[in-house]
Amino acid sequence: MDNGIAARNASQPSVDIVSREETQAKLDRRAQSSALIKPRDLYTIADRVEAQAAVQGRRTFLVYGETRYSYAEVDARANQYAHAMRARGLGPGDVCAMAIENRPEFFFAWFGLAKLGAVAAFINTQVSGRPLFHAIETTGAKAVLIGEECLPNFVATESLPAAMQWLLPDAEKPAPASMRRAGDTDFEEEVERASREPFPRELRAPLTAEAPALLIFTSGTTGLPKAARYSHMRWMSSGDVMVDTVDAGPNDVFYCFLPLYHGAAATSVTSTALKAGATIVVRRKFSTREFWSDVRRYGVTVCQYIGEICRYLLNLPSTERDCEHSLRCMMGAGLTPESWQRWVERFGPIQIFEGWGSTEANANLINVDNRIGSCGRVPYWEKTNFRLVRYDLESSEHVRDARGFYLLCQPGEVGEGIGYIVDHPEIGGGRFEGYTSADATERKILRNVFVEGDAYWSSGDLLRYDDDGYFYFVDRIGDTFRWKSENVSTMEVADALSDYPGAELINIYGVKVPEHEGRAGMAAVVMQEGHRFDPDAFYALTEARLPRYAAPLFVRVSRAADLTTTFKLRKVDLQRQGYDPTAFDDPLYIRSDAECTYLPYSPDALAEAGLPEFRDASAPAT
Repeated sequence: MDNGIAARNASQPSVDIVSREETQAKLDRRAQSSALIKPRDLYTIADRVEAQAAVQGRRTFLVYGETRYSYAEVDARANQYAHAMRARGLGPGDVCAMAIENRPEFFFAWFGLAKLGAVAAFINTQVSGRPLFHAIETTGAKAVLIGEECLPNFVATESLPAAMQWLLPDAEKPAPASMRRAGDTDFEEEVERASREPFPRELRAPLTAEAPALLIFTSGTTGLPKAARYSHMRWMSSGDVMVDTVDAGPNDVFYCFLPLYHGAAATSVTSTALKAGATIVVRRKFSTREFWSDVRRYGVTVCQYIGEICRYLLNLPSTERDCEHSLRCMMGAGLTPESWQRWVERFGPIQIFEGWGSTEANANLINVDNRIGSCGRVPYWEKTNFRLVRYDLESSEHVRDARGFYLLCQPGEVGEGIGYIVDHPEIGGGRFEGYTSADATERKILRNVFVEGDAYWSSGDLLRYDDDGYFYFVDRIGDTFRWKSENVSTMEVADALSDYPGAELINIYGVKVPEHEGRAGMAAVVMQEGHRFDPDAFYALTEARLPRYAAPLFVRVSRAADLTTTFKLRKVDLQRQGYDPTAFDDPLYIRSDAECTYLPYSPDALAEAGLPEFRDASAPAT
């Protein structure tokens, strides 16, 4: 989308040009680190935990509030869980679901399961009803470890699949006594009485590194989530790679505030810190107000981010202490060019490792050059299994040549990111480990892409790259829409308007307009407390930043954002409701180019904009 964003990016301070050879050298070191563990190695997460406890025993591994746990203590607690769960019949290959908020017991139980050779299935701590039933059912869990704080979700869910339910008390969020009877309250006492001595390795001895270790649910913004398989090899390799990438060591302090049931916290943060012998500061839930206080209090040096969180922090009032902190680098995804520039200008020269990938991805990108706005670089195509293929937004299909094969994108073209699936007994990189559902796994595979018989993982993400090989995330397929014969990226529009005064969050999406082709842009704006939506100022910002076709035609001033628990924006219900004033109570505005503002919804305002009344609001969004 050619708009004001390009002009503003062009005006940013220039950055040193990094040669392709320099970037590739960094990526080669990552590749070497990723290959340290082979698929058939008799090496698991439990082996790494025990090895670090032997070497780093007295060093602090976990910090929770005022309480510190050494590597040796975490290992001993994990032994207790392993002994207690084994006594109750859990063993290698069994799946045990975990519904526990961010607290030390999550790690004790998780590593205890690893010592058993069992598979840990991380359950969203906020779901109940059908989603919770689906999570237990789709993992085939033999047992469920239920944090007392999550017990109400289980009590509210009828007819859960048969599985042993073991309750872990929570002094911070105790459940009513009547609810506690729904779980097995004897389990925690058995854990406390269990031996802290090393759990016999013989039980898991036959397990290879390619064996499943975790089931992590995709956070998906639509439908029921899918449980992605995660092997011991893949989890540990992610730590090996990121230690090399961020130059992590025992003196680093990682900040874990994203939910541990999600891939970012459970993989990137934990695997990297464990490999480095570093410390993890665990916070129950993310707090905008407490973020910088925690960083200063604990001496945090590394954290994982999600773009929306950075926007929340940028919305805080500036203080004289903004640059007084220990944070040296951040790793994550979703930090837009606009937010990135504002972040380093305000909080100092923090190294940003913006990446692209997903929980189940077999290919990824990472920006090792601190290039503002980029999610990674491909200096030489022969060095990666990642490819970018042309995608037609109007037909929602890949563009193919006369023989039916896919076409590669050229610089500047938007396409879908895909990853060549490697299937070799001695190579771990490039594998697609899939989901617990065979059908879901197959739906993510593209076949006969460039030659007969090849297979690629389909990301569903649209990206583009420049002449220097730097990639930029555009949007999810389905989030980029066409209006007036032009492609509009919801992310780029949201980024252009992200510093609208007083805005807490801006969600952009396309809505159907009867008698018109494509979709018109609509914004759901959440204002900060004490601020009111100013339609004149919003119109002026769109005029300054966006071409007319990309400016939202409708604005809905929402009371709260509809977010997943990992801070991703949901759009399906908003798209379905469209600009139907009977579908919601939020104030609704319509763009008026004649009056240079957004007018409150009325039939006259609709007619002035040449728009028909909204119809068929119940039709599913596509």
